Formats: sequence, C-alpha cells, structure tokens
Amino acid sequence: MAEEDKELEKELEKDAGTGTESKGSARKWIIIGIVVLVLGGGGYGAWDFLLAEKLLGRDNPQTAETEQSTAKVEDEEFGSIYKMDSFIVNLLDREGKRYLKTTIEFEVENDDITKKLTQRTPQLRDAILLLLTSKSFEDISKPQGKLRLKSELIARINQILPGAGIRTLYFTEFVVQ
Repeated sequence: MAEEDKELEKELEKDAGTGTESKGSARKWIIIGIVVLVLGGGGYGAWDFLLAEKLLGRDNPQTAETEQSTAKVEDEEFGSIYKMDSFIVNLLDREGKRYLKTTIEFEVENDDITKKLTQRTPQLRDAILLLLTSKSFEDISKPQGKLRLKSELIARINQILPGAGIRTLYFTEFVVQ
C-alpha cells in the first residue's frame, strides 16, 4: 500500500508539474502577443503620422489640400452656370426596377453658350436621356463610373453645340434606387 501511495504521489507531482509548465507557457505567449501588438501599433502610428507625410512631400495633409484648392480657384476664372431640370430615368437592368434621378449643371465659357443651351434644350435633354438610360447600376455605382458618365455627357453635349463650350459638368443631385 505504501508503494501505491508513492506511485500516486509521483503521478500527482508530474501532473502538477505539467500544469505549471502549461500555465507559464501560456503566460509567456500572452506576454509575447501583447508586446507584438503594442510594437506593431506603435510602428503603424509612427509611419502614419510621421513618415507618410514626409514620403508624400507635405507636412500637413489638410493644409496641403486647402492650399491646392485655393491655388486652383485663384488660377481659374469661373464661367457661367446653366442648370437643367432634373432627369428621372430607368436604368438598364434585367428586372427594370432601378432608376436614377439626377440634376445636372454645366459650367460654360460665356453667356453666348448659355443662350445656345437654352435654344437647344430639347436636343440636349434627348441626348442626355438616351445616354442615361443606356447605363446600368454597375456602370454608375462607383466613383469611376460617375466620372466616366460625366466625360461622356460633356462629349455628347459638345457635339450638339457648335463651338464646344462646356467646361465641366456638375451633378448637383444623383440618386439611384
């Protein structure tokens, strides 16, 4: 019986020893994980706040953007704005359930072009409607698609107008449902 007790004590000591080893091992991995997270977060923060600004060649991103937009406004002279009525069209879709509501304004070179736009409003609306209805939701759902649509509209309108006087086009309303 004494031998059995000694064997039982040895087994308990082995179990207790492995328990402490696994507890110590688990603590070690937790500490290593925390250190890695802290160092990784600090490294990312340093890169984001210090190095990214230097690599991009600007000290403060917000200041740089403001300076660029101010410089553009000072360099360019604004043209006249011509506003069209809203367009509501069905988009090219298998089920035919999606539609687009948009309001478009044009920036033109001078007031003579504004007069031409007013005279040719039915032709412009027709050209715009045909182009908008040829687009699917996938075509215009992303920013690149909207920019492509913008350039297509400018090209189409400049074909209708003699002298191509549309500088740019603004979507003042753009709702897809």
